[in-house]
Amino acid sequence: MPKSVKKGLTLRDRGQTPWYRLAVAAWLTVAASFAQAADAGHYLGALTWPEAERELASTPVVVLPFAAGAKEHGHHLPMNSDAVMMRFLTDAAVHERDVLIAPPVLHGWFPAFREYPGTEVADPTVFQNYLQQVAESLVRHGAKRIIFLNTGIQNATGLPISIVAREIRAQYGVPTLVVSWDHLETEDATGLQSQLKGGHADEIETAIQLYLQQQAVQMDKATVDYREANRRSSVGYQPGGFSRQEGHPHFSAAGNFGDATLAKAELGGQVLAVMRRNWFKAIDEFSAVPLAPTAQASKANTEAAQ
Repeated sequence: MPKSVKKGLTLRDRGQTPWYRLAVAAWLTVAASFAQAADAGHYLGALTWPEAERELASTPVVVLPFAAGAKEHGHHLPMNSDAVMMRFLTDAAVHERDVLIAPPVLHGWFPAFREYPGTEVADPTVFQNYLQQVAESLVRHGAKRIIFLNTGIQNATGLPISIVAREIRAQYGVPTLVVSWDHLETEDATGLQSQLKGGHADEIETAIQLYLQQQAVQMDKATVDYREANRRSSVGYQPGGFSRQEGHPHFSAAGNFGDATLAKAELGGQVLAVMRRNWFKAIDEFSAVPLAPTAQASKANTEAAQ
């Protein structure tokens, strides 16, 4: 067929050609596969309330995610780094596991970063009580098990979150699990790094952000800061922190700890694979935890009615 005739084909004419029908069929197959993958779990906010009621009653695990909506991550990383990481984990779970993801909590208790701009709830009891109310609401409407996903570390934001988890378990008999960053970034991940030591906005965290949102990372501003490498007690829990005041033991010019200049997106992908694997392991194992008697879990409804 001459070129001039091909250019003159209408959309209807093209629909009759074999190549066009094959292309459409292939596209529909791909689209269907994506749709099926997304059906494993749900975001609570994307459902209607009758759908939400059914899912809360039938889904084995509800995830209540927490991340800083805005927290300092040095001069080179955006303040939404924790929230972007949280979304990676919740998206992975929704696509491949039978979970229900509650709307995230994006404001929290960050005493280590109080001298920097951000969205901190400075009173830990306010943060703890807020989480308690949200978790009780999920229990009241049928949540069978609750995972608190904490993109902070267990000995920081994980402290008030763990109190809430224990109280929900004790008061209502609903199994709870706290999964923090350091539960996911295991030795399989830290063993991949080249830096001497790290912990915040470092080689690993910067690599993760390069993988997830490379356009938002300013590598020309990445720094090296090992100020605390030899100043930590080897026994017990010693709260750390960051200070903008020169001469302070926790002074950090940029607000990071580690060598961010070594970060590569490839490393970020490798670390995320480890963290994703550990995340799925946590979900799978917790989904099999025995449930408490219904009468205990219904205590939330009784208290709400009083």
